[in-house]
Amino acid sequence: MGIYYDWVLPRLLNSVMATKALGEQRRMALKDVKGTVLELGFGSGHNLPFYPDGVERVVAVDPSAASAKLARKRIAAAPFPVEYRNLTGERLDAPDQSFDAVVSTYTLCTVMDPVAALEQVRRVLKPGGSFHLLEHGLAVDPKVQAWQRRLNGFSNVAFGGCNLTRDIEQLVRGAGFGFERIDKYYLEGEPKFVSWLTRGLAKPERAAA
Repeated sequence: MGIYYDWVLPRLLNSVMATKALGEQRRMALKDVKGTVLELGFGSGHNLPFYPDGVERVVAVDPSAASAKLARKRIAAAPFPVEYRNLTGERLDAPDQSFDAVVSTYTLCTVMDPVAALEQVRRVLKPGGSFHLLEHGLAVDPKVQAWQRRLNGFSNVAFGGCNLTRDIEQLVRGAGFGFERIDKYYLEGEPKFVSWLTRGLAKPERAAA
C-alpha cells in the first residue's frame, strides 16, 4: 500500500487529470480568479496553465510530496510565483483574511474533514474574497446515487480517499458560503457515477468562527 499511495497513485492521477475535457472545465472554473490565491489540493499543478492574467501569486497546499515533484515543470512555467506547502486542507498555515481567492478542484471529495477544510477557506479569505470550485460528488439521479454508494468504498481505497457521495453544494452552503454562480451537470463522455460536477463561485455569508 505504501508504494501504491506514495508512487503509483500520484502518477496515475497526474495522467487521468490531464485530459482536454478537464482542462476546459478548469478554464471555466478559474476565469475570474485574481490576486493572491490559495489552492487546496494542488496535486501535480494541473490548474496552473489555466489561471488568468490577474493572478499575482499562488500558495499551493497538498499533502503529497510525490505530486509536488510531478508539478515542478508546471511550477517553473508559471508566469507568477508559486509557493508549495506540504499541508492538508484542514490545517492551513496562513493568517486570517490573507487571500483574495481560494481555489479547490477535485479536492473536497478527498479531504478527510471537508467541513473543517471549508472553515479554513472562510477564515483565510479577505473581506470580499471568493472561493472558486470545481468538484465531483453526489449526483442528482437516484439510480446514479445508488451506484455511487455501492462503489464508494472501492473509490475510497483505490483513489486515496476519494468519496463519490459528498453533496458539494450542501457542504459549501453549510460552511457559511453563498453562491454567486453555480452550475451542476454531468461531464459528457464520462461514467455518470464519477462525472456529476459542481462548478461555482462562492463568497462567505458569515465571518469565520
